[in-house]
Amino acid sequence: MSLMTTATAPLPALPAHTPAPVWARRAAHAVALCALPSGLWRIAMASGVYVGYSDQVLRDVFDIPGWGIAYVVGLSVLSELAALFPLLLVSDRWRPLRPRALAALSWAVSGVLILVALWQVVVAFTVESQTYMTGTTAHAVWGFVFAPLFAIPALMTAVTWSYAKRHRARA
Repeated sequence: MSLMTTATAPLPALPAHTPAPVWARRAAHAVALCALPSGLWRIAMASGVYVGYSDQVLRDVFDIPGWGIAYVVGLSVLSELAALFPLLLVSDRWRPLRPRALAALSWAVSGVLILVALWQVVVAFTVESQTYMTGTTAHAVWGFVFAPLFAIPALMTAVTWSYAKRHRARA
């Protein structure tokens, strides 16, 4: 007969992994979808599809055709890969970092995204950026495809908050 003491008592089980709420999963997927229109617009520009810039502006400002194609396509690919990052925060399968480290990184990313969004508002309304486009339709299309990017900081912050809350509760 063995006696159970506090030294030999089994440790309480840690709570099971709390899955991400449905709204957080949807927000994480929305980040990737918000980045898609601008990436497709850039790829169209690199492919020679008219997106509102004259041939001279494409050559002189964007170096298209030339190395500008690699830059624009590369920027599109990197943007979309970065937009997939929030999926790590709602994934039940794969975690490259410990929860606290991933939460800290996510808060930093959210802060940077907010600053970038604010900077893009400034850039979008400068006189120089307005003069490159050749028509009002081009401006409207440009605004339509880049507008979803402004939702990304809020979505990323919400997903990060959800992740941090779930993992703080488990600690």
